[in-house]
Amino acid sequence: MIKTRSILLSAIVASLAGFLFGFDTIVISGADRPIQEIWNTSDLFHGTFIMSMALWGTVVGALFGGIPCDRFGRKKTLFAIGVLYLLSALGSALALDPYLFSFARFIGGLGVGASSVAAPIYISEITPAANRGRLVASYQFNIVLGILVAYLSNYLIGVYFDEYAWRWMLGVEAIPAAIYAFFVLGVPESPRWLALKKKDDSGARKLLKQLNPGANIEELLVEIKKSTKKVTDAKFFSRKYSFLMALAFLIAFFNQLSGINFVLYYAPRIFEQAGIAASDVLGASIPLGIVNLLFTLLGMYLIDRIGRKKLMYYGSFGYIISLSGVSWGFFTGAEGGLVVAFVCAFIASHAVGQGAVIWVFISEIFPNKVRDYGMALGSGTHWVFAALITLVTPTVLSAFSGGTIFAFFAGMMVLQLLFVWLLMPETKNRSLEELEDILLPKDAEFKQEELA
Repeated sequence: MIKTRSILLSAIVASLAGFLFGFDTIVISGADRPIQEIWNTSDLFHGTFIMSMALWGTVVGALFGGIPCDRFGRKKTLFAIGVLYLLSALGSALALDPYLFSFARFIGGLGVGASSVAAPIYISEITPAANRGRLVASYQFNIVLGILVAYLSNYLIGVYFDEYAWRWMLGVEAIPAAIYAFFVLGVPESPRWLALKKKDDSGARKLLKQLNPGANIEELLVEIKKSTKKVTDAKFFSRKYSFLMALAFLIAFFNQLSGINFVLYYAPRIFEQAGIAASDVLGASIPLGIVNLLFTLLGMYLIDRIGRKKLMYYGSFGYIISLSGVSWGFFTGAEGGLVVAFVCAFIASHAVGQGAVIWVFISEIFPNKVRDYGMALGSGTHWVFAALITLVTPTVLSAFSGGTIFAFFAGMMVLQLLFVWLLMPETKNRSLEELEDILLPKDAEFKQEELA
């Protein structure tokens, strides 16, 4: 069995769940039109069962993903996620009717939702404070890498295959899913989970030593175990965690009300509406994946240097400008290439801001004792709104102009800017236990000045 004991290798393997997340999320965009035409479904049925069923699976996987993480551990949960992706890819490619197809997509959605809980938790718990932002953000990097590969895969399969192209688009995901499931067997369990849930101090001590060479392991272990004593009297849904729950809810809410999944899922339809020829829309989607990848790398580089809050400021201003530009382009009938440019600017703003920050931030702000459930709350919120937006998009695209839709998203990003300014704390360069001390002091008052 392959052993991956270093922080970097363990984080890379766990973050590959993000590659499958990104690939699975976007691969459906290439099959969108062909599936609706082959099975002759209405816009409502298509949006509800074909396009958004995976997202409803994601909602379930995200909301309940904290349970297997807490009960069975991070490693076993990550492996199960790989199996779900594999089954979904094969089931989607071989489905004979829209109902079997929707069920297979639902299974993949369970994997996406659970991975958005398990992978950020796992990576945040094995990494020291100085590198935590960058390494947790590697999960987001793999998401956008998966998105780019899905766009390229869809384009190439669309060029070289005929009537069954959509089946190949969906089925090819089985290959990275099998590779991921194999490699995740070699990662160590989270030492924090071993110490706090399994009461395995010796196992936790051994892994902490391997993952934190040079650190005072006994002091670190004592600090981890001491953290649970501060919160034993409070249930998750209690006033003590209300501010943290509000932070997780709002950052996830605004992530989706930016319109990011709207754009990623329906880029071909949006570009068609902007006047780009139907034969060129899959190719026009590829620049979105490239921009997403490059600016995610920039966000990973900056997140531990300038912090989470500044990246959110940059992203918010970029959102407002780019979304307003897309809206203007639709209202004025600007050429399709200009609309693509503004959409690329929107993707860049997302990648360097919300994309780089969301999973890092949610995985940091909750105490050790309830991190599983806090991550599930934030991730579940993200996916509930993603599913709702995806479900109504075919109908909305038929009822409203692109200008109106993107103007609405721009207005929501003004509200996000206010959230960042007034409520969001800075969390860089602090251990998870330090953040717990600051965010949950004994008097239950949040010390805003310490994290400004």
